[in-house]
Amino acid sequence: MNISSLKLAMLYAGFAILATICNILAQDICSYLYDGRFYIIISMFFGTGIGLVVKYLLDKKYIFKYKTHSLKHDSQVFTLYLMMGIFTTLIFWSFEFGFHYVFETRKMRYLGGILGLMIGYICKYYLDKRYVFRKV
Repeated sequence: MNISSLKLAMLYAGFAILATICNILAQDICSYLYDGRFYIIISMFFGTGIGLVVKYLLDKKYIFKYKTHSLKHDSQVFTLYLMMGIFTTLIFWSFEFGFHYVFETRKMRYLGGILGLMIGYICKYYLDKRYVFRKV
Protein backbone atom coordinates (compact mmCIF):
# COMPACT_ATOMS: atom_id res chain seq x y z
CA MET A 1 0.00 0.00 0.00
CA ASN A 2 1.53 3.31 -1.04
CA ILE A 3 1.30 6.59 0.87
CA SER A 4 -1.57 8.01 -1.20
CA SER A 5 -3.62 4.80 -0.74
CA LEU A 6 -2.97 4.88 3.00
CA LYS A 7 -3.95 8.56 3.14
CA LEU A 8 -7.16 7.82 1.20
CA ALA A 9 -8.00 4.89 3.50
CA MET A 10 -7.45 7.02 6.60
CA LEU A 11 -9.55 9.85 5.17
CA TYR A 12 -12.33 7.42 4.24
CA ALA A 13 -12.23 5.89 7.72
CA GLY A 14 -12.40 9.34 9.29
CA PHE A 15 -15.41 10.28 7.18
CA ALA A 16 -17.07 6.95 8.03
CA ILE A 17 -16.55 7.70 11.72
CA LEU A 18 -17.95 11.21 11.30
CA ALA A 19 -21.01 9.93 9.40
CA THR A 20 -21.47 7.20 12.05
CA ILE A 21 -21.40 9.81 14.82
CA CYS A 22 -23.96 11.91 12.91
CA ASN A 23 -26.14 8.83 12.41
CA ILE A 24 -26.08 7.68 16.04
CA LEU A 25 -26.48 11.23 17.36
CA ALA A 26 -29.47 11.81 15.07
CA GLN A 27 -30.99 8.52 16.26
CA ASP A 28 -30.47 9.46 19.87
CA ILE A 29 -32.02 12.91 19.39
CA CYS A 30 -34.96 11.38 17.53
CA SER A 31 -35.44 8.77 20.29
CA TYR A 32 -35.31 11.53 22.89
CA LEU A 33 -37.93 13.61 21.08
CA TYR A 34 -40.22 10.65 20.35
CA ASP A 35 -40.38 7.44 22.35
CA GLY A 36 -43.74 6.17 21.18
CA ARG A 37 -44.63 3.25 19.01
CA PHE A 38 -42.00 2.31 16.40
CA TYR A 39 -39.53 4.82 17.87
CA ILE A 40 -36.56 2.58 17.04
CA ILE A 41 -37.48 2.25 13.37
CA ILE A 42 -38.24 5.96 13.08
CA SER A 43 -34.95 6.93 14.72
CA MET A 44 -33.02 4.50 12.50
CA PHE A 45 -34.57 5.98 9.34
CA PHE A 46 -33.76 9.50 10.52
CA GLY A 47 -30.19 8.61 11.50
CA THR A 48 -29.61 6.73 8.27
CA GLY A 49 -30.78 9.70 6.23
CA ILE A 50 -28.51 12.14 8.06
CA GLY A 51 -25.51 9.80 7.82
CA LEU A 52 -26.17 9.14 4.14
CA VAL A 53 -26.20 12.82 3.17
CA VAL A 54 -23.08 13.61 5.23
CA LYS A 55 -21.19 10.65 3.76
CA TYR A 56 -22.28 11.42 0.19
CA LEU A 57 -21.06 14.99 0.34
CA LEU A 58 -17.70 14.00 1.86
CA ASP A 59 -17.15 11.00 -0.43
CA LYS A 60 -18.03 12.90 -3.57
CA LYS A 61 -15.71 15.81 -2.85
CA TYR A 62 -12.77 14.34 -0.95
CA ILE A 63 -12.62 10.59 -1.62
CA PHE A 64 -13.62 10.30 -5.25
CA LYS A 65 -13.06 13.95 -6.23
CA TYR A 66 -16.13 13.69 -8.40
CA LYS A 67 -17.63 16.76 -10.02
CA THR A 68 -21.23 16.85 -11.12
CA HIS A 69 -22.24 19.01 -14.07
CA SER A 70 -25.67 20.14 -12.91
CA LEU A 71 -28.29 19.70 -10.24
CA LYS A 72 -29.88 16.99 -12.40
CA HIS A 73 -26.57 15.14 -12.70
CA ASP A 74 -25.95 15.48 -8.95
CA SER A 75 -29.44 14.10 -8.29
CA GLN A 76 -28.72 11.13 -10.56
CA VAL A 77 -25.41 10.43 -8.83
CA PHE A 78 -27.04 10.74 -5.40
CA THR A 79 -29.81 8.37 -6.47
CA LEU A 80 -27.21 5.81 -7.55
CA TYR A 81 -25.36 6.37 -4.25
CA LEU A 82 -28.63 5.78 -2.41
CA MET A 83 -29.29 2.57 -4.35
CA MET A 84 -25.85 1.20 -3.45
CA GLY A 85 -26.59 2.18 0.14
CA ILE A 86 -29.69 -0.01 0.35
CA PHE A 87 -27.60 -3.19 0.53
CA THR A 88 -25.21 -1.74 3.08
CA THR A 89 -28.08 -0.30 5.12
CA LEU A 90 -29.52 -3.80 5.41
CA ILE A 91 -26.21 -4.91 6.95
CA PHE A 92 -26.23 -1.98 9.37
CA TRP A 93 -29.85 -2.42 10.39
CA SER A 94 -29.45 -6.18 10.83
CA PHE A 95 -26.67 -5.60 13.32
CA GLU A 96 -28.50 -2.83 15.14
CA PHE A 97 -31.79 -4.76 15.39
CA GLY A 98 -29.89 -7.94 16.29
CA PHE A 99 -28.05 -6.26 19.15
CA HIS A 100 -31.28 -4.64 20.33
CA TYR A 101 -33.05 -8.00 20.33
CA VAL A 102 -30.22 -9.84 22.12
CA PHE A 103 -29.15 -7.23 24.68
CA GLU A 104 -32.27 -5.04 25.01
CA THR A 105 -30.36 -1.85 25.83
CA ARG A 106 -29.90 1.38 23.89
CA LYS A 107 -26.11 1.32 24.29
CA MET A 108 -25.80 -2.19 22.89
CA ARG A 109 -28.22 -1.35 20.08
CA TYR A 110 -25.94 1.54 19.13
CA LEU A 111 -22.87 -0.70 19.38
CA GLY A 112 -24.53 -3.10 16.95
CA GLY A 113 -25.30 -0.15 14.69
CA ILE A 114 -21.68 1.00 14.79
CA LEU A 115 -20.38 -2.47 13.92
CA GLY A 116 -22.91 -2.79 11.11
CA LEU A 117 -21.94 0.63 9.77
CA MET A 118 -18.25 -0.32 9.80
CA ILE A 119 -18.90 -3.44 7.73
CA GLY A 120 -21.34 -1.58 5.48
CA TYR A 121 -18.93 1.28 4.78
CA ILE A 122 -16.21 -1.12 3.67
CA CYS A 123 -18.62 -2.72 1.20
CA LYS A 124 -19.97 0.68 0.17
CA TYR A 125 -16.56 2.02 -0.79
CA TYR A 126 -16.10 -0.69 -3.41
CA LEU A 127 -19.67 -0.38 -4.70
CA ASP A 128 -19.36 3.40 -4.98
CA LYS A 129 -15.97 3.22 -6.66
CA ARG A 130 -17.23 0.76 -9.25
CA TYR A 131 -20.78 1.95 -9.90
CA VAL A 132 -21.38 5.48 -8.58
CA PHE A 133 -18.29 7.65 -8.88
CA ARG A 134 -16.83 6.03 -11.96
CA LYS A 135 -14.84 8.00 -14.43
CA VAL A 136 -16.61 7.99 -17.79
